[in-house]
Amino acid sequence: MESPRKGISASTSAGPDDLFDASSDAAAVIAPNGVVLGWTLSAEALLGYPAREVVGGSAAHLLAMPDDPLRAAAVAERCRAGHGWSGLIAVRHRDGRCLDVHLLVSASFRIGADECFLVSAREQRPQWTVARSVLDGFLTRLPVGMAVMDQELRYVWLNDTLEQFGGVPREQRLGRRMSEVLPGLQAEALEGLMRKALATGVPVTDYEYAGWSWADPHRQHAFSTSFFPLVDADGAASGVCYLVQDITERWTARQLLTLVNEAGTSIGTTLDVLRTAQELADFAVPRFADFVVVDLLEPVLSTEGHGAWLTDAGPAPVTPAMRRAGMQSVRAGCPEAVARIGEEVGFLPPPRDVNMLISGEPRLIPVLDPSDALWAREEPVRAKRIREFGLHTMIAAPMRARNTALGLTTFARSLNPVPFGPDDVLLARELVARAAVCVDNARRYTREHMAAVTLQRSLLPPALSGGTALEVASSYLPADPTGGVGGDWFDVIPLSGGRMGLVIGDVVGHGIAAAASMGRLRTAVQTLADMELPPDELLAHLDDLVLRLSDEENAAGSGERSTTTFIGATCLYAVYDPVTRRCEMARAGHPPPVVVAPGGRAYFPEIPAGPPLGLGGMAFEATEIELAENSLFGLYTDGLIEGGDQDVERGMSRLGAVLARTGHNLGTLCASAVHELVPVPQPDDIALLLARTHALGADRLATWEVPPDPAAVGDLRTRAIRQVEEWGLGELAMTTELIVSELVTNAIRYAALPIRLRLLRDARLTCEVSDASSTAPRLRHARSTDEGGRGLFLVAQLAHRWGVRYTGDGKIIWAEQEIP
Repeated sequence: MESPRKGISASTSAGPDDLFDASSDAAAVIAPNGVVLGWTLSAEALLGYPAREVVGGSAAHLLAMPDDPLRAAAVAERCRAGHGWSGLIAVRHRDGRCLDVHLLVSASFRIGADECFLVSAREQRPQWTVARSVLDGFLTRLPVGMAVMDQELRYVWLNDTLEQFGGVPREQRLGRRMSEVLPGLQAEALEGLMRKALATGVPVTDYEYAGWSWADPHRQHAFSTSFFPLVDADGAASGVCYLVQDITERWTARQLLTLVNEAGTSIGTTLDVLRTAQELADFAVPRFADFVVVDLLEPVLSTEGHGAWLTDAGPAPVTPAMRRAGMQSVRAGCPEAVARIGEEVGFLPPPRDVNMLISGEPRLIPVLDPSDALWAREEPVRAKRIREFGLHTMIAAPMRARNTALGLTTFARSLNPVPFGPDDVLLARELVARAAVCVDNARRYTREHMAAVTLQRSLLPPALSGGTALEVASSYLPADPTGGVGGDWFDVIPLSGGRMGLVIGDVVGHGIAAAASMGRLRTAVQTLADMELPPDELLAHLDDLVLRLSDEENAAGSGERSTTTFIGATCLYAVYDPVTRRCEMARAGHPPPVVVAPGGRAYFPEIPAGPPLGLGGMAFEATEIELAENSLFGLYTDGLIEGGDQDVERGMSRLGAVLARTGHNLGTLCASAVHELVPVPQPDDIALLLARTHALGADRLATWEVPPDPAAVGDLRTRAIRQVEEWGLGELAMTTELIVSELVTNAIRYAALPIRLRLLRDARLTCEVSDASSTAPRLRHARSTDEGGRGLFLVAQLAHRWGVRYTGDGKIIWAEQEIP
């Protein structure tokens, strides 16, 4: 083997870092005499010689250094002993360049009878070295603060950046601890982290904290710090290296984002304008400001209002009419405030341009100067409060949403010494924008809710009267505003013969649609009741009406639900007759009525439930019960008995127990029952209609059988006149005589037996003629040349009202007169 030349730097053994990957390093097989036996592609890539030019020749011409036979012999002997060798040598590239390579010679091995050596090489590239002055300058001027602390956590070394961060000169830090020179910078927490790194040997990275520094004492900064132990040659920790970076901007942006996210969950929790305004003030103090007021334009607070100013509707009024809607302060009672909640305010920040409410651009006043002539002249009281409580900076942010101006929110600081800046304006804008959307939602909801409540209350009867047959009282409790107005309704309808119709219903759904549907159903029930239909037939006609209205909506094909679309309803209709004390009733999916006997026992009559209105295809059944005089008859909607546990049977039992109490007048009992059964707002409307029954005594009723003889008409007229005079209604004698004569004569001529005449003195004087015929009379307008045909026309002219109702035995023609 050819000997390596002079200048080789060799090592006696190969360490782990000297091992080569044969797949990437140049390799060759060389005989002891230096002849190349094998040549790899990597060797060709390194030196540029192809295998055909090297294999079989001497490796000596590849070296770029003189021969050293003694050193080569020593290396060969070492390799024959089973040890390898490595070192640096200079070789020559085919193009004449000289390369320094790291050479590794393996232990000798044999191929057949020949001894061989495997030689691998890797180019040794020059390493970068840096002068001590350059390194010192780099560490000193590094934009990251750096310091070295000893085991007692005293400053040993720090760079210029850290000196600038803290504002404390290097000379005052060296040899002292952080807690001694920077007491306001969470020094104790930071030193605790340093001790942890020293004790465990585990670095602490990216610990973030906020604090003040002497370099900028009027502004809070945020820093990110890392600590790692310094280990000496013996492996013992000799100190701590401390790295710090100013992340104030990133910290501020994150804090602002966090505030905005928190505002989304804290502001607008209810659909109430005033509550939302107060939530904005409560959230901003003390997180962002020390004193906050929210002033809203008066149309926003109006329950009738259609909002405030549209921003594209022209210039704003010269003087905005605003009221204080919310305020909060770090001082108890908000002593800084000039106006209290609900009071009128007209404050606008300088330059007093009302158009800022429309433009929506916040106004920043970094430094408040109450001595300014504008403040002193136009706002003397406000200027006094500014001086008294030290308000030194302010942001006024207009509140607007959906192209509508809503009001103004003012933020001020006093205890917080940092003035507001441009970043704070962005946060104020975002907070107010979020609150503005919530205020606008609440305003719109309040307007729609009030419209629905107004519509519903206008459709309910303003006053109920049960005549002499019933004493009535009612109670209506709207749903919780979050659930919307429902469709509960009730009515008391006077019928002929002193009878009274009682109806209660519940339209499915909430909002204006339910209220409008309720109004249509109530009108329909009044019309059908006026036709003297029995309860089961009335509900059948009402069911047909709901089906027809639903079909009309579906046939419209607009693709949008109408505000009056019917989606289902329940109803109960009852007719009470004070003469017979009988009550006939039928229900369409509605809860049964409650009856409390004079003795105080409450029960629920068994009435076939019937299908809810709008299903169609199923019949309704009527039930008749007898009610003792002074019985309590109650109709209600399901919201009164469902309660929080949704147990209807238990709710009905509670209702019966409450109504069975004695000693209360009807109105008090009705109100107390609703309050006791529903102590808190419910998501559904609640209606309760109570009626105490009275009977019509025999002294108020007169009945005669009518023989089928026209001559009997005169006798019946005489009897009727005598009875009317006995009742003290002599001024009605003549009109009564004419009505009796016409009705009885028509019955004798056209009706079937038996025929009866009845006079009934109630709230009105009623004349009734019943017969066994189902043929209805027809009102005619006779010509001047006709001999007859004017009977019913005269009755219609003389009576307050008249009509026909059908019974199981025939019909009754009746006419009522007002009692003077």
